[in-house]
Amino acid sequence: MAVRPILRWPDKRLRTTATPVDEVTDDIRAIWADMVDTMDAMPGQGVGLAAPQIGVMLRLAVVDVTPDRSRRILLANPEVLSQNADTEAGTEASPCLPGVHSDITRPTAVAVRFLNDKGVIDRRDFTDLEARSVLHQIDHLAGRMYFDNLGRVKRDMLLRRARKVM
Repeated sequence: MAVRPILRWPDKRLRTTATPVDEVTDDIRAIWADMVDTMDAMPGQGVGLAAPQIGVMLRLAVVDVTPDRSRRILLANPEVLSQNADTEAGTEASPCLPGVHSDITRPTAVAVRFLNDKGVIDRRDFTDLEARSVLHQIDHLAGRMYFDNLGRVKRDMLLRRARKVM
Protein backbone atom coordinates (compact mmCIF):
# COMPACT_ATOMS: atom_id res chain seq x y z
CA MET A 1 0.00 0.00 0.00
CA ALA A 2 1.53 3.37 0.97
CA VAL A 3 3.43 5.20 3.66
CA ARG A 4 1.43 8.29 4.56
CA PRO A 5 2.78 11.53 6.05
CA ILE A 6 2.45 11.93 9.81
CA LEU A 7 0.75 15.05 11.18
CA ARG A 8 2.99 17.18 13.39
CA TRP A 9 2.01 18.72 16.70
CA PRO A 10 0.28 21.23 17.10
CA ASP A 11 -1.94 20.29 14.12
CA LYS A 12 -5.51 20.81 15.37
CA ARG A 13 -6.64 17.42 14.02
CA LEU A 14 -4.53 15.78 16.74
CA ARG A 15 -6.90 17.38 19.28
CA THR A 16 -10.07 16.23 17.50
CA THR A 17 -12.09 13.21 18.56
CA ALA A 18 -12.17 10.67 15.73
CA THR A 19 -15.45 9.52 14.20
CA PRO A 20 -16.62 5.94 14.83
CA VAL A 21 -16.48 3.47 11.95
CA ASP A 22 -19.91 2.13 10.93
CA GLU A 23 -18.60 -1.01 9.25
CA VAL A 24 -15.34 -2.52 8.07
CA THR A 25 -15.16 -2.14 4.29
CA ASP A 26 -12.42 -2.55 1.71
CA ASP A 27 -11.76 1.20 2.07
CA ILE A 28 -11.21 0.75 5.82
CA ARG A 29 -8.92 -2.23 5.16
CA ALA A 30 -6.93 -0.08 2.69
CA ILE A 31 -6.50 2.62 5.36
CA TRP A 32 -5.33 -0.04 7.84
CA ALA A 33 -2.82 -1.31 5.25
CA ASP A 34 -1.45 2.22 4.79
CA MET A 35 -1.29 2.63 8.57
CA VAL A 36 0.71 -0.60 8.93
CA ASP A 37 3.12 0.54 6.20
CA THR A 38 3.44 3.93 7.90
CA MET A 39 3.98 2.36 11.33
CA ASP A 40 6.65 0.03 9.94
CA ALA A 41 8.42 2.95 8.27
CA MET A 42 8.68 4.98 11.50
CA PRO A 43 12.19 5.51 12.83
CA GLY A 44 12.88 2.87 15.45
CA GLN A 45 9.92 0.89 14.07
CA GLY A 46 6.86 2.17 15.91
CA VAL A 47 4.60 -0.17 17.84
CA GLY A 48 1.29 1.49 17.03
CA LEU A 49 -0.46 4.15 15.00
CA ALA A 50 -3.88 5.81 15.17
CA ALA A 51 -5.64 7.05 12.02
CA PRO A 52 -5.76 10.71 13.15
CA GLN A 53 -1.93 10.71 13.15
CA ILE A 54 -2.10 10.42 9.35
CA GLY A 55 -5.01 12.87 9.04
CA VAL A 56 -7.76 10.23 8.78
CA MET A 57 -10.33 11.19 11.38
CA LEU A 58 -11.74 7.71 11.97
CA ARG A 59 -11.52 5.50 15.07
CA LEU A 60 -8.92 3.15 13.58
CA ALA A 61 -5.68 1.94 15.10
CA VAL A 62 -2.96 -0.60 14.39
CA VAL A 63 -0.62 -2.18 16.93
CA ASP A 64 2.29 -4.62 16.60
CA VAL A 65 4.88 -4.74 19.37
CA THR A 66 6.72 -7.80 18.08
CA PRO A 67 10.24 -7.41 16.66
CA ASP A 68 9.37 -9.61 13.64
CA ARG A 69 5.99 -7.89 13.06
CA SER A 70 4.12 -11.16 13.53
CA ARG A 71 1.19 -9.99 15.67
CA ARG A 72 -0.59 -7.21 13.82
CA ILE A 73 -3.74 -6.05 15.56
CA LEU A 74 -6.20 -3.95 13.56
CA LEU A 75 -8.78 -2.15 15.66
CA ALA A 76 -11.85 -0.10 14.76
CA ASN A 77 -13.75 1.71 17.50
CA PRO A 78 -11.60 0.35 20.34
CA GLU A 79 -13.14 0.76 23.77
CA VAL A 80 -11.56 -0.09 27.12
CA LEU A 81 -13.83 -2.45 29.07
CA SER A 82 -11.61 -2.85 32.10
CA GLN A 83 -8.08 -2.19 33.22
CA ASN A 84 -5.74 -3.67 35.76
CA ALA A 85 -5.21 -1.73 38.97
CA ASP A 86 -1.47 -2.46 38.67
CA THR A 87 0.34 0.29 36.82
CA GLU A 88 3.82 0.73 35.44
CA ALA A 89 5.78 3.67 34.07
CA GLY A 90 7.18 3.25 30.58
CA THR A 91 8.71 5.44 27.92
CA GLU A 92 6.32 6.80 25.32
CA ALA A 93 6.83 9.01 22.30
CA SER A 94 4.98 9.95 19.12
CA PRO A 95 6.07 10.62 15.55
CA CYS A 96 3.72 13.62 15.76
CA LEU A 97 6.15 15.21 18.23
CA PRO A 98 9.56 13.86 17.21
CA GLY A 99 12.69 14.09 19.28
CA VAL A 100 11.10 13.90 22.74
CA HIS A 101 9.70 11.20 24.99
CA SER A 102 8.53 10.80 28.56
CA ASP A 103 7.73 8.13 31.11
CA ILE A 104 3.97 7.63 31.30
CA THR A 105 2.22 5.52 33.92
CA ARG A 106 -0.44 3.20 32.53
CA PRO A 107 -2.24 0.00 33.60
CA THR A 108 -0.27 -3.18 32.91
CA ALA A 109 -3.33 -4.96 31.45
CA VAL A 110 -6.56 -3.92 29.72
CA ALA A 111 -9.58 -5.59 28.17
CA VAL A 112 -10.69 -3.92 24.95
CA ARG A 113 -13.71 -4.35 22.68
CA PHE A 114 -13.30 -3.42 19.00
CA LEU A 115 -14.32 -4.28 15.46
CA ASN A 116 -11.67 -6.52 13.91
CA ASP A 117 -10.56 -6.68 10.28
CA LYS A 118 -13.49 -9.00 9.46
CA GLY A 119 -15.96 -6.45 10.84
CA VAL A 120 -16.79 -8.64 13.83
CA ILE A 121 -16.94 -7.34 17.40
CA ASP A 122 -13.93 -8.74 19.20
CA ARG A 123 -12.83 -8.60 22.82
CA ARG A 124 -9.20 -9.06 23.71
CA ASP A 125 -6.99 -8.78 26.75
CA PHE A 126 -3.73 -6.92 26.29
CA THR A 127 -0.78 -6.83 28.67
CA ASP A 128 2.50 -5.00 29.08
CA LEU A 129 3.76 -3.12 25.98
CA GLU A 130 0.77 -4.21 23.93
CA ALA A 131 -1.60 -2.75 26.55
CA ARG A 132 0.48 0.45 26.65
CA SER A 133 0.36 0.82 22.87
CA VAL A 134 -3.38 0.13 22.63
CA LEU A 135 -4.07 2.73 25.34
CA HIS A 136 -1.74 5.22 23.63
CA GLN A 137 -3.69 4.77 20.36
CA ILE A 138 -7.05 5.08 22.11
CA ASP A 139 -5.80 8.39 23.54
CA HIS A 140 -5.06 9.60 19.99
CA LEU A 141 -8.57 8.61 18.90
CA ALA A 142 -9.94 10.79 21.71
CA GLY A 143 -7.85 13.79 20.63
CA ARG A 144 -5.26 13.26 23.38
CA MET A 145 -1.48 13.06 23.16
CA TYR A 146 0.64 10.93 25.48
CA PHE A 147 1.95 14.03 27.25
CA ASP A 148 -1.60 14.86 28.37
CA ASN A 149 -1.04 12.13 30.96
CA LEU A 150 1.73 14.21 32.57
CA GLY A 151 1.34 16.88 35.19
CA ARG A 152 1.40 20.48 33.99
CA VAL A 153 5.05 21.15 34.85
CA LYS A 154 6.40 18.00 33.17
CA ARG A 155 4.13 18.53 30.15
CA ASP A 156 5.30 22.13 29.73
CA MET A 157 8.94 21.06 30.00
CA LEU A 158 8.44 18.37 27.36
CA LEU A 159 6.75 20.80 24.95
CA ARG A 160 9.56 23.34 25.45
CA ARG A 161 12.12 20.62 24.62
CA ALA A 162 10.08 19.64 21.56
CA ARG A 163 10.04 23.22 20.25
CA LYS A 164 13.85 23.29 20.43
CA VAL A 165 14.13 20.07 18.42
CA MET A 166 11.58 21.06 15.74
